[in-house]
Amino acid sequence: MADKKNKKNKKDAQLVLRLDSEMRDRFKDACHDLDTSAAREIRKFIKRFLNRYDRGEIDE
Repeated sequence: MADKKNKKNKKDAQLVLRLDSEMRDRFKDACHDLDTSAAREIRKFIKRFLNRYDRGEIDE
């Protein structure tokens, strides 16, 4: 059972984005101040965005 859970939570893809270094550094510093990671916060944003999209709350 634990093996199936590990496979489910395995992260196997990357998303590359470009932004200016000042914004990146400020974001990383803010995450550090909040005792979280940049990757964790971006994953949370994506999950929230997709939930809103699935509910039809995002139009364009």
